[in-house]
Amino acid sequence: MADHVCPPIIGYLLLSPLRRFFENPQKLLAPFVSEGMTVLEPGPAMGFFTLPLARMVGPGGRVVALEVQQKMLDKLMKRARKAGLQDRIEPRLVEGGSLGISDLAGRVDFAAALHVVHEVSDMAQFFRDVFAALKPGGKLLVVELKGHVSAVEFEKTLETEKNAGFALETPPIRMPDRSALLSAYRGD
Repeated sequence: MADHVCPPIIGYLLLSPLRRFFENPQKLLAPFVSEGMTVLEPGPAMGFFTLPLARMVGPGGRVVALEVQQKMLDKLMKRARKAGLQDRIEPRLVEGGSLGISDLAGRVDFAAALHVVHEVSDMAQFFRDVFAALKPGGKLLVVELKGHVSAVEFEKTLETEKNAGFALETPPIRMPDRSALLSAYRGD
């Protein structure tokens, strides 16, 4: 999935409770997620967004967490067990060039690619895989940090998303500077 990935030591820093003051998962994701949904989260690290997503989807929903590092998944699931959310989270180790989610084709309501797309080695394949997994009209939220992704790089990302079939939407809330809400419309 990626040539350069966030090392596990940084994963611990990303769990800091102080981060919620700058990036509150509830405020960021609640407009898009409701009970019973299936949510795809590529690059969850140790679950800063995953656990709140699992709470939002409720007992009838699930979060499919795709990670390239087993250590990150292990820590995420340890945290999920401690929070009593392990039954709502499906951890998957990603190996190879694709996300390995063909079994989810047309079954995902929402995907959250949060601070991860800049680490993906094949963006075109990444967006094709996510598009295929989403239900018609399903949404993908892409958020990147300005410090990691320039405006020019983000525009290239948007073009890659468009080529995969996504349509750009206006988010219902104020989003971070490098963000896009996309819909998987399939012209019928």
